[in-house]
Amino acid sequence: MQTRRVKECDVYMRVAGMTYESLVDGPGIRVVIFVQGCDLACPNCQNPENQAMTSGREFSVREIIRMMKKAGPGRKLVRGITFSGGEPFLQAGELAQVAFEAKRIGWDATTYTGYTYEALSTREDADIKALLDLTDYLIDGPYIHEKRDLDLKFRGSTNQRIIDMEITRKQSGRIKLYYGS
Repeated sequence: MQTRRVKECDVYMRVAGMTYESLVDGPGIRVVIFVQGCDLACPNCQNPENQAMTSGREFSVREIIRMMKKAGPGRKLVRGITFSGGEPFLQAGELAQVAFEAKRIGWDATTYTGYTYEALSTREDADIKALLDLTDYLIDGPYIHEKRDLDLKFRGSTNQRIIDMEITRKQSGRIKLYYGS
């Protein structure tokens, strides 16, 4: 697995918001970073306000990591970090650094994306590969309103998958879906 520490000369990313105790954005209690910017423009998007590339606020990766580590009174109960959007893979390098630090404190990482795992895994982009390597649960695929299902766990439409990335990596990329709680 490729890992990277936060660089000495810090990088910045666009963030739409952050929540410290979510139960609906992956398994367990999670800190969620909603990134700003998406190039997919899925009809009936869950977070259309997060699509504009220049909205939101700019934060350094160091600031995001500091905020993540101050997850409030429930910090000891937090299981992991979730990256949602916008589209996280547009800021993959920055989020890989955050995921690396989350893993150092014992958290797992969930990443939402409108792209499919197959499309991402074939890209020749070191930052995308780094974020995929550090992601434990990948929730992939665009939201399709005609396939909406309110009973689905952690997703909005039936085409979206929850991929157990650890097992998928061990199986040389053969996808293993996650069915846990």
